[in-house]
Amino acid sequence: MNTADLFKTQFVFSFEVYPAKKTAPIEVVYRAVDGLSKLAPDYISVTYGAGGAAATAAATVEIASFIKNTCGTLAVAHLPGINLTRAQVQSLLAALRAHNISNVLALRGDRRPQDDASTQEGDFHHASDLVSYIKELEAQEEGDQHFNIIAACYPETHCEATDAQSDLAWLKTKVDAGTAQLVSQLFFDNDVFCRFLEAVRAAGITVPLQAGIMPLTNPRQSAHIIELCNPSVPKKLATIIEKYQDDEKSFHQAGIAYATEQIADLIERGIDGIHLYTMNSIETAQAITKEIYPILDR
Repeated sequence: MNTADLFKTQFVFSFEVYPAKKTAPIEVVYRAVDGLSKLAPDYISVTYGAGGAAATAAATVEIASFIKNTCGTLAVAHLPGINLTRAQVQSLLAALRAHNISNVLALRGDRRPQDDASTQEGDFHHASDLVSYIKELEAQEEGDQHFNIIAACYPETHCEATDAQSDLAWLKTKVDAGTAQLVSQLFFDNDVFCRFLEAVRAAGITVPLQAGIMPLTNPRQSAHIIELCNPSVPKKLATIIEKYQDDEKSFHQAGIAYATEQIADLIERGIDGIHLYTMNSIETAQAITKEIYPILDR
């Protein structure tokens, strides 16, 4: 089943997980996925990780297969074009298809600070190039087992975009190339997201768009995320960060409460769905779904 079809009949609530670090066994992720799947999300996506190594690709396929075929939850596999050649994409899609996985998140991928477009190893300079290539491959193949392609969007504009309007134009290019569903980068200000959503619809982009929410659960994580993504930080969240800098337990509780309130408000505003960046934490996902699922009559 394609995840995009879910939006036709329901609010979609999904999770993201990531592969274990090289020093940790993959069973660590399996335990997280097993626990998260028991919370009955509509799907779970698994990131590709950094570097583009063959082992990373294998882990992504393996975890996605575990999500789909062992846990019985719809799985989405991330594909970062900046790390992949055309041959690798073709091989990865074949592997995913063999594991009965039909949903992929097509990304440009993050460049390292020292890299530019001339030094990247993959064949895809833009996510739209990757989306187009997947569609090109499908057009050459027999049968109707096509991938449902998801792409990312940026409520506060991609860091490499010249301005919001050009970023919207690139987003429309991705959708026109064959994207059926969008998931947003994290944000902490719901007004910012809703203004972005309004601009997206005004630009003629009609595919479902989920809000990506990342709970801040410890001071070090919050500092890193804010530095990396540069999101707007509302006064209420800034107060939490400042107040509990030296109290990790209280910071954790307040961060989950803030994310829960953020999600409840977005549901009230009538958005399409939530994609929760779980950081592989069953506890965080449990705390949030305990409060949110009753609102969704789950």
